[in-house]
Parts: sequence; C-alpha cells; structure tokens
Amino acid sequence: MQAIRAARFGETNMNRSPLCRLLFAVTLAVLCSAASAAHAETFPFRPVTIVVPYPPGGVTDSLVRLLADRMKTTLGQPVVIENIGGAAGTIGVERVTHAAPDGYTLVLGNIETMVFVPITMKIAYNPFADLDPVALLPSYPFILVSTNDVPAKNLREFAAWIKAAPDKVLQGTIGAGTMQQLCGLLMQKTLGAKWQFVPYKGGPPAMQDLLGGQINFMCTTTGGFLPLVQSGRIRAYAVTAKKRVATAPEIPTVDEAGLPGLYTSVWNALWVPKGTPTDAVAKLNAAVTAAMADADVQKRVVEMGLDMPDTDQRTPEALDAVRKADADKWWPIIKAAGLKAE
Repeated sequence: MQAIRAARFGETNMNRSPLCRLLFAVTLAVLCSAASAAHAETFPFRPVTIVVPYPPGGVTDSLVRLLADRMKTTLGQPVVIENIGGAAGTIGVERVTHAAPDGYTLVLGNIETMVFVPITMKIAYNPFADLDPVALLPSYPFILVSTNDVPAKNLREFAAWIKAAPDKVLQGTIGAGTMQQLCGLLMQKTLGAKWQFVPYKGGPPAMQDLLGGQINFMCTTTGGFLPLVQSGRIRAYAVTAKKRVATAPEIPTVDEAGLPGLYTSVWNALWVPKGTPTDAVAKLNAAVTAAMADADVQKRVVEMGLDMPDTDQRTPEALDAVRKADADKWWPIIKAAGLKAE
C-alpha cells in the first residue's frame, strides 16, 4: 500500500510540476531517437523481396536468383524472388512503385521497361519519378547476324550490301518497340537507308525463319544465336558493344569492324520505390556489388552470355546517369519512328 501511495504521489507531483513534465518529454524524445537510430542501423531485420517482372525460368530470372543467393550473406537476411509477369514487364514494375519505400521491396528493371516503355506504352507509373536506382546488373550483349546466303563476309561489306538494295532487305525482330528494332533503326540512321522489319513473338520462330532464309539478318542477344554462329549455320559480323563477348572473343566489336558507336545492349538493374532511405539503398547496393565480385557468380555470368558492368558503373548514381543518357539517345529515335510496343 505504501508503494502504491508513493507511486501515486510521484505521478501526481509529475503531473503538477512543469519541470517534471519537461524532463519526461525530453527523456521520451531521446529514447525515441535512440530507437529510430537502432532501427536504421539494423536494416534489414526481415527478408527482402526482389520482384522479377517476367515468368520464372529465363536467363533474367536465373541471373537475379544467382545474385540473390549471394546477397543474403551480406544482408544477413533471406532474399526472396517473386515473379510477376505480364504486359512486357510493366505489371511487376508498377506493383513495386506502390510498395512501401523501406528497402524491403526491389524490382528488376531493364532498359526496355525503364527507358522505352514510358513513350511506347500507356502505363500508370513513371519510372523516372516513381523509382530510385540501386545497382546496374549484367547486361545482354547484342550481335549482328545474317544468313549464310548474304554474300558479305564482314561488317563493311554487309553495310555496302544493304545500301545497294535496302528495299529487298528484311530484318527480323522479336517484338516491336524493343531493343532489337531500335538497333535496326540506329543502323538505318547510321547507313542512311531504310529496310523492312519483320516482328516475331519470340526467339524460336525468328531463329527458324532466319535459318530458312525468310529474313536476311537480325540484331539480337547472343542467347541461342551464338551457338548457331559457332556451328557455322549463320554468320556474325560484330558485337554491338565496346568490348568483345567473353564466350566468343573471335567476333569483333562494331568499333573494330567498321561501324563505330553502333552500341545496343539490354542492361538490367535493381530499383526501389521512390523515397527509400539512402542508408537502405547503400546496404542493398553493397550486397549487389559483393555478389557480382564473387568468382563463381562471374563464371556463371559469362556462361549465361552476359556482360558484367564495369566497376565504376555499379553505384546508384552511375545507374541513374546510364538511364538518363539512354533516354537522351533513344527517345528521339523512338519518337521519329512513331514506335508503339505490342
């Protein structure tokens, strides 16, 4: 009873004393501040989710799962992959724009969903305004390939062959408004000639028609086409990048082969909802960077036919600069052609 009366007496005095109330408020503020700091320092304290906006099983999905398996070691938490496919990847990306900006939800976005889509499709989000960059991931290098019936033996001869009769040239593309078609449009701008595009819904039918001679050439990812080159069933003229492909070092770059600056590739990257705390972004970036530095990961990336980003391109700021530079490069070409994605 005395303890209860003493507690009530102290409570009454505290309630009545301005000094006690002030001390209580200050103490509470300090405790809350300390709790917030501790919360920030312990990120992440629960599993992190990466949304892959495509069905499971593809190269992109495999890449993200490979990186996620290493990221969990750095983060100290599981990294869960959630596949949300549909609408050329835009459904999954949009889902993440509505997620809490706390660092626990990321999305895989590439040049097509993050740069091309805003002006080729009607979407309910703005990737430039609704998402913050985390890290650039390995990219898909592109190669220029043709049927063996095309008489050109190198890229300069191939360019001359196209310019001699462009109205008879057929270029296959997988989809419309994709990097494959944009590669062709950039070539047209470079060569000052125009030819017809033949869009396909997937790689297998395009590959079949290329082998059958229904189309003349493609600008495409190495993927299943590189084995056809190496077996002599189709011809490769150049890699549309600044460096050669590790799995096919015999194929020259466009700079080496005679069309300098004809760079086309599909980069991949991780993004978080706008407003995610910078400390969370920094920890996520560090986890991705550590994963890409892993020797086993690097070996698998080469086997997948992908290119690692240069070390100076792995910061959030570098990724943001890459996205802005690609918008400056490709938007005028897309608008001039009136491209709309299917």
